[in-house]
Amino acid sequence: MAEPFSHDEVERYARHLVLREVGGPGQQKLKAARVLIVGAGGLGAPAALYLAAAGVGTIGLMDGDTVGLSNLQRQVIYRTGDIGRPKVDVAAERLRDLNAHVAIRTHPDPFAGDTCGIVAEYDLVLDGTDDFAARFAVNAACFDGGKPLVSGALGRWTGQVAVFAAGLTKGRPPDRREPCYRCLVRDIPPDAETCAAVGVVGALAGVVGSMMALEAVKVVAGAGEPLTGRLLVYDGLGAIARTVSLRPDPSCPVCGEAKF
Repeated sequence: MAEPFSHDEVERYARHLVLREVGGPGQQKLKAARVLIVGAGGLGAPAALYLAAAGVGTIGLMDGDTVGLSNLQRQVIYRTGDIGRPKVDVAAERLRDLNAHVAIRTHPDPFAGDTCGIVAEYDLVLDGTDDFAARFAVNAACFDGGKPLVSGALGRWTGQVAVFAAGLTKGRPPDRREPCYRCLVRDIPPDAETCAAVGVVGALAGVVGSMMALEAVKVVAGAGEPLTGRLLVYDGLGAIARTVSLRPDPSCPVCGEAKF
């Protein structure tokens, strides 16, 4: 049986509780959820703030980096006095200050082969990394572990968000499977560039990170239609958004037909 909300929680989550699509049952699902955020940077920072505010019961933060001065243009969870400190430690302090009802776990390492087992400890993963090798590793771990993945990316003035649930549809007939991230990005693009190389407008990180948190809330609470099998592309310079349908790639090295 779900634990009753305290008076503080009822008041704190009042705007969720009156939402027909969330209500008490949805808020209980959020309270019971365990969400891992890989990358506590431009995307992970706003996503973590909104998920903690939303009452997600357990939030894991995975990042091996320290706070740098150039981070402060977009990574709004950090302050000037935090420069040089591990990001996961600072972010954990901020989230606990925001909502003491949320348990915060820190994983002060980059996502790699020896850390991918951590995915099994969570219900949902958000990937906000800025590295294709890391993205591929997170995607593979989510597929193998049967975990849904909320993926975000940004550069210059453009961002994108998608939900990949291939790991939840393993074993189904090909026409009933969902795509994974490698169905969208098969190989590392030869012209792949990071935000450090091409730049990014700071507020865009807040927009895309908030979208990732919104998709996570929808997935956990069972509200609306998450971006499962769809990619939302947002052009901040032109204020234009479009959604593209994604299909499983039969030859995908992660979830393709050769895997079954």
